[in-house]
Amino acid sequence: MRTWLLRGAVLAVVHAAVAVVVAALKASDPTGRTTIEGLALGVLVGVAAVWAAVDGWLGVPDRGRAWVLAALVAGWGAAVLGVVGQAALVDQTGVSALGQALTGGAAFTALLVLVPAGLGLVVGPRLDGNRGADDKDETADR
Repeated sequence: MRTWLLRGAVLAVVHAAVAVVVAALKASDPTGRTTIEGLALGVLVGVAAVWAAVDGWLGVPDRGRAWVLAALVAGWGAAVLGVVGQAALVDQTGVSALGQALTGGAAFTALLVLVPAGLGLVVGPRLDGNRGADDKDETADR
């Protein structure tokens, strides 16, 4: 299985699950939702950033392209799974919600994956200070 497809599928499930939980909590307590939404957003950003940083730290080849494709898969997958999850578990969300979810919702989710993943890809390779020093020593010896 391609790594970008795996990343996208896992992130789609995570984003959809968080969206369904937030929707269920908003349905039970409409006034206390700002803290929950902020925490959920932080968790989603953190998952993508940490995973991409680990990819950068490990030196996964072609990780930039993999994360762009994963963001697209996560956006559309989370949109469909979120509508299905809300229809089954929260309220009677219908097919009419799918259009908005596949456009604005999918774009937001894709950016919610892509931006922190880009940050993680920049920070990840810099996490191992010893490896950078070893690389400099090897080039100096040549």
